[in-house]
Amino acid sequence: MDKKFDNTNRGAIWKNEDKKTDTQPDFKGSINVDGKEFFLNAWKRKDGASPKSPALSLSVMEKTEQKMPEN
Repeated sequence: MDKKFDNTNRGAIWKNEDKKTDTQPDFKGSINVDGKEFFLNAWKRKDGASPKSPALSLSVMEKTEQKMPEN
């Protein structure tokens, strides 16, 4: 039986192997929220930035016909 996996409200990130500057994300990926697709970026927080280090800072941007931004 071939069942289609439902990715609604799920996402994943991977290490950014192309990172060249500190402003670029440490991890990149995508996430689906209520059926809409978004780019998902994550940066490692600097030590001491959070009482529960290490932590990630996240940003999302809705996917369009554009390519994912590099920053």
